[in-house]
Amino acid sequence: MSQSPVNADDLKSLKERMNLIAAADPNQKLNEFSLIRYLRAFKDVDSAFKAILKTNKWREEYGVKSLPTTPAILNNTDKARVLKHRDCLGRPVIYIPAKNHNASTRDIDELTKFIVNCLEEACERCFEEVIDNLCIVFDLAEFSTSCMDYQLIKNLIWLLSRHYPERLGICLIINSPTIFSTVWPVIRGWLDENTSKKVVFANTEVELCKYLIPDILPTDM
Repeated sequence: MSQSPVNADDLKSLKERMNLIAAADPNQKLNEFSLIRYLRAFKDVDSAFKAILKTNKWREEYGVKSLPTTPAILNNTDKARVLKHRDCLGRPVIYIPAKNHNASTRDIDELTKFIVNCLEEACERCFEEVIDNLCIVFDLAEFSTSCMDYQLIKNLIWLLSRHYPERLGICLIINSPTIFSTVWPVIRGWLDENTSKKVVFANTEVELCKYLIPDILPTDM
């Protein structure tokens, strides 16, 4: 999906605002690729600027940089993985096997921190000059209703829209069982039109090969 360009004057204005903030607090500084993503997602300079400040405040209060050392990360390694290999466009891939999740036994706060850590790791692997978004793969093999966690999906959607805007390049859903057809309309209702277009059901290996080589997906999770 091609990215729409942003207005050059808007980008210049946002840069000027951020430079003023970063002069007082270097931790607020973002690169140009990030500013473009926020402008694309939030449409105008004022909204993008406010969203960036909210994200920077959230990152500090949530302790994003210290997450890799927390128990939340160590206890959930079977829930998702950032793969070594990339998809066909060079995007980092986050692989999520639904069968390893049980909505009734998880700690939602710990698991959300784990998801944030996965997003951070994947974003760090982006070659931003070439492509700055991610591929998320939901593998629904052996999916059952106990795996379905509406709150976690809501949290992921919120994170992507508020604090990782325009980072989702594509969301592949593979091995989708019939029962998921009763779940999907609910989830789709939470997505804006732009995000909905990024969700692809790859029901066959031929369809999946349009986006990534199936051999890169783990067999040990």
